[in-house]
Amino acid sequence: MKTIQCDIVSAENAIYSGDVTMVIASGVSGELGIAPRHTPLITRLKPGQVRVHHTDGTEQEFYVSGGILEVQPNLVSVLADTAIRAKDIDEAAAIKAKEEAENLLQDSNKQYDLAQVQADLAKAVAQIQAISRLKKKLKR
Repeated sequence: MKTIQCDIVSAENAIYSGDVTMVIASGVSGELGIAPRHTPLITRLKPGQVRVHHTDGTEQEFYVSGGILEVQPNLVSVLADTAIRAKDIDEAAAIKAKEEAENLLQDSNKQYDLAQVQADLAKAVAQIQAISRLKKKLKR
């Protein structure tokens, strides 16, 4: 079975490193599936999930706040400001952040940076979706 090295790194530390059969990430232009021998590329990632398929058939999910995905002949690098294993996401904090961002968007005073609030909302929604997918997998 062919594999490719995958490294997921945040500004704080290395989150994951290992050989995988596939990496799936949320690029700014859509979902990307990276398999061994993929054409080299560099693209921006939007807040969302990165999934890695292990050689034993299992899958592991991560949340990234956005960043860069670089594909080289034998390496996929995910460089993110924030990267968290899906199982480590604080669901209550994500729900609270989503509610706060939604409330700010409803505020008629507009005493905030609209782009930042929209980015915060997108991050919170992506975290909640990652938690939801993980819960569905655990129920199977």
